[in-house]
Amino acid sequence: MAFNLKTKIWQTGALEWWAMIGKEDVYLGSREFPVPPEDGDAWTVRATGEMFKIIDGEICHVGKQEPVKEIW
Repeated sequence: MAFNLKTKIWQTGALEWWAMIGKEDVYLGSREFPVPPEDGDAWTVRATGEMFKIIDGEICHVGKQEPVKEIW
C-alpha cells in the first residue's frame, strides 16, 4: 500500500499499524487506524488511549485519554 504520508508506517502480520515518530516505534492501533489515511483524519487507540491526527501529511501525537475498558 502506498500512502502520501511523510511518516513511515507499516502493518504487522497481526494487522496492527505502527509508525516511526521521532526515533520511536509507535503503536497506531488496528481497526482504529483510518485506511486510506488522509489529512485531517484523527483517531484514538482503544488499547492505549493515545490520540493521533494527520497534519500536513504527518502523523502527530496529539494527546492521551483513559483507555476504553472492554466489558465482555
